[in-house]
Amino acid sequence: MLDWLYTAIAWVMARWHDVLSTFLDPAGGLTWALSIALLVVTVRLLLFPLFVKQVKSQRAMQELQPEIAKLRKQYGSDRQGMSQAIMALQKERGVNPLAGCLPILPQIPIFISLFHVLRRLAPDKDGLYSWSDELTDQAARADLFGAPISSSFNMDGPKEQAILALDGVTYGSIRLVALILIPLMCLTTFFTQKQVMKRSGPVEGQAAMVQKLLLYGMPLSLFVTGFFFPIGVLLYWVVNNAWTFGQQFFILRKLPPAGSPAAKAKAAADKPFIDPKTLAPKPGAKPVRPKQGRPATAAPESTVDGAANGATANGATASGAAAGATDGRPGGAAGNGPRGGAGRAGQGPANRGKRKRR
Repeated sequence: MLDWLYTAIAWVMARWHDVLSTFLDPAGGLTWALSIALLVVTVRLLLFPLFVKQVKSQRAMQELQPEIAKLRKQYGSDRQGMSQAIMALQKERGVNPLAGCLPILPQIPIFISLFHVLRRLAPDKDGLYSWSDELTDQAARADLFGAPISSSFNMDGPKEQAILALDGVTYGSIRLVALILIPLMCLTTFFTQKQVMKRSGPVEGQAAMVQKLLLYGMPLSLFVTGFFFPIGVLLYWVVNNAWTFGQQFFILRKLPPAGSPAAKAKAAADKPFIDPKTLAPKPGAKPVRPKQGRPATAAPESTVDGAANGATANGATASGAAAGATDGRPGGAAGNGPRGGAGRAGQGPANRGKRKRR
């Protein structure tokens, strides 16, 4: 049923093998190992749009975290009600918590296809999946540090006898290479998933369960099944994890999770720097100061009070003039002096009793 997929995987490997054979030994193990590594590169480049969709989904989940926290406080110990409310919120916002698995799901059939192709490889066997007899025999005999890429930790039947009959190939060399690649495959899977959790930030509900399952369940299952994988499949998985780790490291640096210390540092670094010296006035220029508020002015004094004060002063002058007339000083008689001081004293100030108009 999946022969078309087996043929596609074999065809991609054969094309990379043709390219590498221009400067490497076509039957060498390094040539076929690099063909498997370049198969990883080809697949991951084709899956890159799904990776972008995964990042967007995780960012959307981060934006929902404040509202999910409110729902948690609202429902308290009612976990079923909270789960239903969270699912309704995710559906309303168009967020799929399983979108984080999008780049992983298509790799499963590719992994199965490569496993099937390498498992069927054997020396002196007919051509498989668009490969010629010569190319199939080269792939079956190609070894990596004494371990053919088609061999595995445990083998049986005619394939075991055919592989162990090759020059320089022993169970010891096969199992040594496998015991290096299997733990390396499990560790890289674990740290890659930890990096995924760091990139996506804290999640709740179904997404948290999926993340926890992938974090611990996948490395454990790979450790158990890795003893049955061909060396080429183990190499594929290690290279695939290395690609994922590097890709996520780049994304975490360029697009750190919202609210993380890295995001805050990036936001601070993106702000334009303003040199305080540019705000100071140039030498010889008058600094511009902000205008102060106008002080409140006192109310003008009443003109009536001023007229009364003037009348008091004039009255004092008239009293002095009258006193001078009584003492017999010149010009003291009323109407006889040249200045007429007594007459002015009797009349008083000209503006007394009159109010100045404004």
